Amino acid sequence: MTVFSLAYTLHLLAALVWVGGMFFAWMILRPAAVAALEGPARLRLWVNVFQRFFVWVWVAVLVLPISGVGLLHLRFSGFETAPRYVQIMMGLFVVMTALFIRIQALNLPQLRTAVEAEDWAAGAAVLGQIRRLVGVNLVIGLVVVAVASARPGF
Repeated sequence: MTVFSLAYTLHLLAALVWVGGMFFAWMILRPAAVAALEGPARLRLWVNVFQRFFVWVWVAVLVLPISGVGLLHLRFSGFETAPRYVQIMMGLFVVMTALFIRIQALNLPQLRTAVEAEDWAAGAAVLGQIRRLVGVNLVIGLVVVAVASARPGF
C-alpha cells in the first residue's frame, strides 16, 4: 500500500464514520427513540449515545486534516496549487468542526446537567438545539461528500 493509498483510506474512513454516524443518528436512531422511549429514557439514551459517538468524531476531527494535508501535498504539491473543490472541502471541514465543538463544549454539558437534575423540559430543549446543529452538520457533510465524489481521481 502506498502512502497516498493509506492516507486516502484513512481520510475516507474518518469521513464515513463522522457523516455516516450523523446520518444514522438523524434518520434512524432519532425516529426509533421517539417511537419507543418516553422522554426521560430518550434523553438518557442521547447522553450515552453522544458520549460514545463523540469519541469517534474526535478521531475523525484529527484524522481528516492530517490525512487531508498529506493528500494535498502528495497530489497537488501544496494548498496554492490545489483545485477550488479541495479548498471548499477544507473550509466546510472547519465549519463542521466548529459546529461539533459547539455541541461538545456548550450543548452536551447542558444536556447532561438537565438529565442529572431530571429537568426533562430543559433537557428536551437542549436536545432540540443539538438535533438542529447535527442536522446542519449532516447537510454540510453530505455536501462535502458530493463535492469530493464529483471529482474523480483525487
